[in-house]
Amino acid sequence: MDPKKLEQLLGAVAQGRTSPAQAMKALRGLPFEDLGFAKVDHHRTLRQGMTEVVYAAGKTPQQVASIASALARRSPNILITRAEPAIAKAVRAKLRGAVYHPISRVITLRREPNDSEQTQGTVLVVSAGTSDMAVAEEAHLTADLLGSPVEAIHDVGVAGLHRLLAHRERLQAARVIIVVAGMEGALPSVVGGLVAAPVIAVPTSVGYGANFGGLTALLGMLNSCSSNVSVVNIDNGFGAGYSAALINRRFAG
Repeated sequence: MDPKKLEQLLGAVAQGRTSPAQAMKALRGLPFEDLGFAKVDHHRTLRQGMTEVVYAAGKTPQQVASIASALARRSPNILITRAEPAIAKAVRAKLRGAVYHPISRVITLRREPNDSEQTQGTVLVVSAGTSDMAVAEEAHLTADLLGSPVEAIHDVGVAGLHRLLAHRERLQAARVIIVVAGMEGALPSVVGGLVAAPVIAVPTSVGYGANFGGLTALLGMLNSCSSNVSVVNIDNGFGAGYSAALINRRFAG
């Protein structure tokens, strides 16, 4: 149950349209659903404002489809990350309207808009190169499903700094900026020096041998001289998008 539906239920009780016994019946049951191989958290929205997100890697297509179906029975919008095509096929067979995004390997199901979508500032996703786009899209889709207006600027890495500076007005207008970069991971520091907004840096595993699968970019971002830069884990576009949407929501409140 999400906060909006709970508020409606309590309002119905207060107005006498629903009895306390009927309300108790609607609320009865464990806050999670035990599927045997997974315990689906149906009260995540009440605690955190967003339905439980499904991490598909390491799960079978049938497991992911069952978890998604359980979530969809009580939540209008669903997000599944790191899903291979076989998982997407199984989910789409059970959930009409589910969309697979093959670049980021994300599955989304959106059946209700977020009430605050039109009142929040913009989350801007900036990626250094086209090779970083999979992680950037994961961040984009996550923040979008959590109700934030999201814009993107791609392929503006520091090897051609003029490409980034051409978007300076958009950078300065954003409320939160996610910067996705591999190689040496320098872009977040540059962006951080241009704006007053919080910058969430996402190191990617894109790069040659000395990039060490994203470790070089991660350490570079952790050592940023721009004070408004914070860092998530390697290739963690989901974490960046989630945090950006929460920051944006707090600003709006």
